[in-house]
Amino acid sequence: MTNHLSLTHLGWQPFFQQQVSLEEWDSTQPARIIEQHKFTLTVITEQGEQNLPIKTSMPPLSVGDWVLLDLHNNFVRALERKSCFKRKAPGSQLAEQLIAANIDTAFIVCSLNDDFNLNRLERYLTIVNEAGATPVVVLTKEDICEHSNRLKTQAQQLDPLLCIALVNCLDNNSLKTLLPWCQTGKTIALLGSSGAGKSTLSNGLLGQETQLTGIIREDDDKGRHTTTKRSLLMMPNGAMILDTPGMRELQLSNCEDGIATTFADIETLAKNCRFNDCQHKSEPGCAVIQAIDSQQLEQRRFNNYLKLTKEQAINSASLSEKRANDKKLSQYYHRVQKESKKIKRG
Repeated sequence: MTNHLSLTHLGWQPFFQQQVSLEEWDSTQPARIIEQHKFTLTVITEQGEQNLPIKTSMPPLSVGDWVLLDLHNNFVRALERKSCFKRKAPGSQLAEQLIAANIDTAFIVCSLNDDFNLNRLERYLTIVNEAGATPVVVLTKEDICEHSNRLKTQAQQLDPLLCIALVNCLDNNSLKTLLPWCQTGKTIALLGSSGAGKSTLSNGLLGQETQLTGIIREDDDKGRHTTTKRSLLMMPNGAMILDTPGMRELQLSNCEDGIATTFADIETLAKNCRFNDCQHKSEPGCAVIQAIDSQQLEQRRFNNYLKLTKEQAINSASLSEKRANDKKLSQYYHRVQKESKKIKRG
């Protein structure tokens, strides 16, 4: 990445400026995390890149976060995030996993082959809407799809105001349709399943072969997963882009607002049900059921709404219970240590 960049080029905005006091400006400097490793964070300041050791005293941090460093380049504190992408950790682990922070626009990348899936798009839209970023659906491999406009129409039906772009990642002219979201000082994240074309799209926007790409497997029409880490990279026009590894598992937690935004049509219909506690099953006067019967609402979309709502409720409850148990355990250890010190003094 080019050294001696301005803070604006790194994504610094008034939102972050307002969090820094005059005294801190004299004794600290802002740095942005551009890569995360097991024991270190790669950060960049106006003077260039450097590695920052990860310490247990630090809060959970992610690529895209802004932190303040002292004059000796030591961590001082993290700044509040403008947006934050997170998910329930994969598998049975009860924890939230940070994906990225301070993203302005999320390109939800979906290939126009067997990867195209409306349910998955709605899941990603929920994540992006909950994070507080602007979603843009990028349908890739337009050059090899004979019915790209039909699939685009299906995606547009999810939300008439949703921005959707058809692109061929190997054609620079095709990628120009994405440039309005890639202005100087803006940060873009590429989200999508493995093989959707994120690395190829990233290379096209960066203008160089920064990310490795994999060929399409003929047996299942999927691309090979190539990106293995999250990296924040500078585009030629001054924007920053984050390429993320394809996520095979994207479980929701604490996404009530994201679901409400993604499925705003269903939430609006539900307000017109006769009963406030309507479950939208067989209750009389259910506006949701009436909309399905009249084909105003697609059954598939409603089923996915119920699935995601249930999933996030279960995961959120599990995480909340774990946090409560962790707090009790911490209090117990504190009491034991306190009593142990009393005994030693006695």
